[in-house]
Amino acid sequence: MSIGEMLAATVPMVRTLNLEYAETTPERAVLRLPDDPDYRNHVGGPHAGAIFTLGESASGAIVLAAFGDQLSRAVPLPVTADIAFKKIATGSVTATATLGRPIADVLAELDEGKRPEFPVTVAVTREDGAVTTEMTVIWTLRPNN
Repeated sequence: MSIGEMLAATVPMVRTLNLEYAETTPERAVLRLPDDPDYRNHVGGPHAGAIFTLGESASGAIVLAAFGDQLSRAVPLPVTADIAFKKIATGSVTATATLGRPIADVLAELDEGKRPEFPVTVAVTREDGAVTTEMTVIWTLRPNN
């Protein structure tokens, strides 16, 4: 089962918004929010809450791709999220997430018994390629002990 299939099966909001997982690797996660009249706001684009969910879901997908093999010893959790709306989003939008620290550095801190934090940056674009939203989610790996 792919990460996208697993998240669609276990996270109800992913199913509610019909998020599409185009790519999920430790280097990059790409998710798409389809255009749906039920998700639109007062200016005809996707509601800010739907865009936030798209971005946070993309960040979570890359975290699972990068650190899913560590779940027996640590739980990934978002710590903070900052979002900036740059342009009006219309139609379907795509979120591209990238990991902000090398995986090896994060795992080295976890091996030292620390609770590492690391950023995931997300750019949300319209179909014409314009960046509508920028987001940074700080994640941690909370040791299970």
